Parts: sequence; C-alpha cells; structure tokens
Amino acid sequence: MNQPDPIALLEGALRIPSTSGDERAVAEYFVAQMRQLGLESYVDAAGNAVGELGAGPAIVLLGHIDTVPGDIPVRVEDGRLYGRGAVDAKGPFATFVAAAARLARAGELGARLVLVGAVEEEAASSKGAHYIVDKYAPTACIIGEPSGWERLTLGYKGRLLAEGRWEQPMAHTAGREIAVAERAVAFWNAVAAYCAEQNAGKARLFEQLIPSIRTIVSGSDGLTDWAELTVGLRLPPGVQPGALAAELAEHAHGGRLAFRGGCEAYQGDKNNPLVRAFLKGVRAAGGTPGFLLKTGTSDMNVVGPVWRCPILAYGPGDSSLDHTPHEHVEVAEYLRAIDVLEAALRALALP
Repeated sequence: MNQPDPIALLEGALRIPSTSGDERAVAEYFVAQMRQLGLESYVDAAGNAVGELGAGPAIVLLGHIDTVPGDIPVRVEDGRLYGRGAVDAKGPFATFVAAAARLARAGELGARLVLVGAVEEEAASSKGAHYIVDKYAPTACIIGEPSGWERLTLGYKGRLLAEGRWEQPMAHTAGREIAVAERAVAFWNAVAAYCAEQNAGKARLFEQLIPSIRTIVSGSDGLTDWAELTVGLRLPPGVQPGALAAELAEHAHGGRLAFRGGCEAYQGDKNNPLVRAFLKGVRAAGGTPGFLLKTGTSDMNVVGPVWRCPILAYGPGDSSLDHTPHEHVEVAEYLRAIDVLEAALRALALP
C-alpha cells in the first residue's frame, strides 16, 4: 500500500482550480489519491469526493474542496505552502486524507471512517453537505476548517443574506425627491440600528448580530432609477433566520426584499469522547489545547442540527488568511495537525 507525501498531496490539490460549482477536477484528484492509499473512493451524485475505510459505526470527516476565486501561485517559501485553499479548506481535507491513510496500515478498525470533500461550501447553497445530511447517522463528526493545530472549534454563527432592490421614476438630482440610492442606504441604516439595539450589553462577538454590506450598486435607464443592495448578517445562537427576515422586512423603505442562505448558529458540546480524543492528541504532539467559537459559518451549521452527535471543526492554518491574497499554511503546522488527527482517530476508531 502506498503512503502519501502529505506536502505533495496538498500541493497537487492546490494546483487544481476549484471555485464553487467547478470542483469536478479536484474531486477526481482526491478520489484517485484516496484510492491509491487504500480507501474505497468515489465521486457521489452531488460531486463530493468520498473515501471510506473500515467497518462499524460511522465517523464522518467532512471538509470542503471548493474555494473562493483568486489565483495564488502555488509554491513553498520559507516553510510556507502558498495557494488558494491552503487554509480554506483543501489543507484541512488533505489532513483528513493523510491521517486516514496512516490508519489504513493499522488493519481492522472498530469504526467506519467516511471522508467527504464537499462541494459548494463557499456558496450559500452548501450543496455537498445538504446532499449527505440524510445519508449518514454518524457517532461523531469532524469538520475540516482551519483552527490552528492546537485549537478545536466548537461552534459557528448562523447566517442570513438580504437582497433588496429599489426603483422609482427618474428625477433630477436637484429636486426634492429622495434618491433611490438613499432609500437603499436607509434600509442599511435601519438594519445597522436594529443590530446595535440587539447587541446592547453583549460583549462577545459570538453573541452579537453582525451586519455587513456585501454589494451595493445603482443605475438608471433614463426613465427609471434603481439601486440594489445585499446585506449579510451573522447570527448568534437563538436568532432564527425566518424571524429575523420578518423583522427586517418592516424596514424595506419601499424596496423589494428577498432572503436566502439562512442557517442558525450551532455549537457543539465539549464534554464527549471526540473532544477528549483531540485534547489527548494535541497534548501528545506537544501542544496546549484550546477552544474556539467562530463568527463565520461552515458545514457544521448544516449537519450539526440534524446529526446531533459529538462534533467539532479542526484543521491546520490561520483562519485570518482565509480568502486573502496571501493564503498559505505553515508546512510544520500542517504535518503536526496530521499527527494530532491520527492520534484522535486512533483513540476513536481502533478496537
């Protein structure tokens, strides 16, 4: 049985562009690599790269193999591996593959490892995670996202996207008519004020309702002026997307609003065998473990509420480099994360 060169495994994946909706080539790459390493592997109907090993209760390792746009030349420089997806999140999924390959040498496992390189996580659709959510009932789940090799992510905030369009007959800018772009801005101001009111007395970002302007544009065809605005909201625990959408709809200022990408925040427990296995693995590798709560979203938001099993997110990399022009992972950290994951999986999957 071949054993992987983890750096070559990740570097090969980084050289294959895979923006959301265009992941087929990198899915086939990971399937071929996993098959060579002893996993039963295939591309499923959603386009996910799936690898399976062992028998018994399922442990799902759910990463994502799509990226945001942006070409970053793939290279190793000063101990850092650069490339789009090195952190978010081909690096964490390659960590899954490399650790599982080591367990393939261990012989019979007391659990079934299911690795899923999901598609469209970076899109609001989360197509890959939604496809598998009713196909497995795992005893534990590990989400492949950057946490840093010593940290475990226990929760993610929710999300809601509000898309608005405002139209009105064209008017002279010197007239008294409120400009259509100002109506869009008034909606944004109302959203920001509502969030500020909800956040009063809440010090932690994870507890706050955080709005941001994603896009804003305006124009005219000579008869009708128009403006479009997309607002993204990061939802704390307890805020339901549908209820929030109803609140925001009251501030439309004559515009047409549409809402999409809604998901609730999700936070896992930290007193369970999965967490304990990772704590042991981090300490065995010489680290001091800690916990994180992320202000973004991940596929944990999709599968966590359904599977209701022990769940956490883990992977090498500094999440502040997500989506940036300088995205890279420290090679030493990547290799250490493989050691940690292998130790955690051994504690969970070996008889």
